[in-house]
Amino acid sequence: MSENVRPWGCYEVLQSATHHQVKCVWISPGKRLSYQRHQFRAEHWLIISGHAEVTLDDVTINLGPGESIDIPIMAKHRISAPSDEVVFVEVQTGTSFDEDDIERFEDDYGRAN
Repeated sequence: MSENVRPWGCYEVLQSATHHQVKCVWISPGKRLSYQRHQFRAEHWLIISGHAEVTLDDVTINLGPGESIDIPIMAKHRISAPSDEVVFVEVQTGTSFDEDDIERFEDDYGRAN
């Protein structure tokens, strides 16, 4: 297992295999991930704690503990922690889980693809 620090919080890879990867993700209060999409993977997010605001193809959805959402391949998506820390489990399925498979449309931290 490895922990990866990002400007919005951090994540830990719990399991990695040929056709799936599982992460635990922590988002700091008031932070959000970039608005992005992936060409080679779909994701399933299960909220563990906190109240998340998810944007999926320009539609905003509020999720709390125990709720989940599916992110299809090529869907634009973002998750944020508007008030309290959000912890969620991300299950990725597909053919590539490389961090290079990120096409960013908006990013609060000045990162490009």
